[in-house]
Amino acid sequence: MTILGYFDAGNDTMSSFTLQRGSVPLLISLPHDGSFIPPPIAARMRPSARHSPDTDWHVGRLYEPLARALGASVLKPQASRYVIDLNRPADGHALYPGQRETGLVPLIGFDGEALYRDGEAPDATEVQQRVAAFWQPYHQALQQELARLCAEHGHALLWEGHSIRSQVPMLFEGRLPDFNLGTASGQSCDGAVRQRLQDCLQAQPDFSFAVDGRFKGGYITRHYGCPDAGVQAVQLELAQLNYMDERTFAYDPARAAPVQALIERMLRTCLR
Repeated sequence: MTILGYFDAGNDTMSSFTLQRGSVPLLISLPHDGSFIPPPIAARMRPSARHSPDTDWHVGRLYEPLARALGASVLKPQASRYVIDLNRPADGHALYPGQRETGLVPLIGFDGEALYRDGEAPDATEVQQRVAAFWQPYHQALQQELARLCAEHGHALLWEGHSIRSQVPMLFEGRLPDFNLGTASGQSCDGAVRQRLQDCLQAQPDFSFAVDGRFKGGYITRHYGCPDAGVQAVQLELAQLNYMDERTFAYDPARAAPVQALIERMLRTCLR
């Protein structure tokens, strides 16, 4: 079953999110997969921002075939993280205090440059409108799907699928490891789940990895992961150069194949 959420895009009604319901206790959330910026917002942005370059490009293309094979649920938005960042708390509190980061409604991109033209940035009222139109529907769908899976299976795994350019000087030094597993320093899932995933990464020779390094898991992982209540949550941040051309944003199926294979092993490990 596919469930759609909608928002008013000015002259049209468009999908806010899509939820494909599966049959196993696994929900794959892809909160930065969307790249759409409603025209009234894009018109106030600098030209370089209108293409949403900081999108988690092609994560849907990576995960959706795996979800179909496994019977997993998939939740993904239509709108860009530049419209609102679904992996940030709705009150705008920082995820990484003391470190430079983009916020709930970003005003700068990962290059540190302003997204909006001078005097065109959203005010507090507009931020709350975006929370109501985009953030709340996505999180309501996420909560309801986790509740459904827990009711049917007694437990659920929430898998946060993310990706980012391999080098983003504003956020981290040097080159990011290929696979970056985040469990909120072991708080969002059981130690046994974290260890099985780490063992899976250690058993392969092709990709570098880190566990609870720079990317420990964003708001969704931290907020919804509650092992005592039967919800295990993990985040996987991929370095994009392993499955696409970071300069042109073009998907590379040959490069993506081994990435998908390792993700599938990790997901199957969790389901077992």
